[in-house]
Amino acid sequence: MEQYILEMRNITKLFPGVKALDNVSIQVKAKHIHALVGENGAGKSTLMNVLSGVYPHGTYEGDIVVDGEVCGFRNIKESEAKGIAIIHQELALIPTLSIAENVFLGNERSDNGFIISWNRTRLETVKMLEKVGLKEHIDTKVKDIGVSKQQLVEIVKAMAKDVKILILDEPTAALNDEDSDHLLDLLLELKDHGITSIIISHKLNEVTKIADEITVIRDGKVIETLTKNVDDISEARIIKGMVGREMTDRFPKRTHKIGPISFEVKQWNAYDPKDETKHVLKDINLNARQGEVVGLAGLMGAGRTELAMSVFGRTFGKRITGQVIKDGKELIMHTAKDAISNGLAYATEDRKTAGLILMQDIRRNISLPSLEKISKHMIINEFQEIRVAEEYRKKLRIKSTGILQKTGNLSGGNQQKVVFSKWIYSDPDVLILDEPTRGIDVGAKYEIYSVINELAEKGKTIIMISSELPEILGMCDRIYVMNEGRIVGELGATEATPESVMHCIMNSH
Repeated sequence: MEQYILEMRNITKLFPGVKALDNVSIQVKAKHIHALVGENGAGKSTLMNVLSGVYPHGTYEGDIVVDGEVCGFRNIKESEAKGIAIIHQELALIPTLSIAENVFLGNERSDNGFIISWNRTRLETVKMLEKVGLKEHIDTKVKDIGVSKQQLVEIVKAMAKDVKILILDEPTAALNDEDSDHLLDLLLELKDHGITSIIISHKLNEVTKIADEITVIRDGKVIETLTKNVDDISEARIIKGMVGREMTDRFPKRTHKIGPISFEVKQWNAYDPKDETKHVLKDINLNARQGEVVGLAGLMGAGRTELAMSVFGRTFGKRITGQVIKDGKELIMHTAKDAISNGLAYATEDRKTAGLILMQDIRRNISLPSLEKISKHMIINEFQEIRVAEEYRKKLRIKSTGILQKTGNLSGGNQQKVVFSKWIYSDPDVLILDEPTRGIDVGAKYEIYSVINELAEKGKTIIMISSELPEILGMCDRIYVMNEGRIVGELGATEATPESVMHCIMNSH
């Protein structure tokens, strides 16, 4: 009989009104990379939260067996003692502490069991940073390094706990291609050093590249586990298991009805709000037409989000110059409210802190930017609010117990659908979408693409930022390429290829 480092047997987990996991069993081999894939809300993160002690023993049915021993973890500390570490999609680092302080937080090094040994802390951090190839000084504050480097700090933090099983939930969702490749190569290196990884990812090209086994979960049940070099692990096969049907085309067709220029940004310059000598956006000029989907492509740090935020009511900072023109008229906007009242909407990439009120329910999040539509004499018509929320819940297939479920209790992809719903309901003329499908599975992506196309066909102007180049190429009529705060190229749909986009970036230096 095959020996496994981990077995999860017949795991069933209930939430109010929902069976999140239904008799799920998986086996993970030592020194392997095991991928979990499935649609948003399928139960992947819930299963890993059970394993890591986030959901303690007694709140679920079934057994966890680690190295042949049945375990019932009452908290994260107990799972870590067995060599299990989880890195969530939202990183658990303290921004104002240094790299070294974060690495040993809750796992402090001491010589006598009472007083922290900063000498040991620093020496061990230096050694481990070298192992993962992170070239940053250990005293650097976490807030001063990029997301890809923060991911590496999380991995080092896990290594400091003598990790045997490393769980990563959407580790590359916020990374560009280069940083993603570096992280995946690191996981392969860790495998060579005896560390088993379980990775949750919607990026199927990455899964097929590094995983030894792939378990497909749908609606809280295991559909199948595929093994590399034994089964067909093509993306098409995995997608069929995830969504229960063939998906021949990732991007829905659209009837193009492109009208006159409706939105322009002219001679746009912006400076960093924390350091107003730092010129972040330099002489940006762009336009978009009615019924057109315009893409903003570029590497991480190119300035695309800063452009979106600065245009949307100057929410990026105050030292900004230039013109925003809509339908031939210059707009004067100082706040997000000004932008909304002028027919603009901005769906942020940061849904947790800036896109949603997590303590509020789905209904209230959807209606919030458009309360005047469902109010009379400043009193909200709750029946109308419920009707609107139900309409968007059905239209975007938001998986939930109902519109009164707290948004913070939804899966990441379903939260993203709520963000999308609230801005569509606000009925803007210009919709700026910043990473609209980040952390969303292929089936849900198709639904969101279909809604984007519907809006374009109705004559709305869409500006789409995405780090996934195939998405930009598959959805956009025209693409502006950004690098280091400048627009360095403009490509029509027919001339846009991965090579032509990278050519614009590389030749801009």
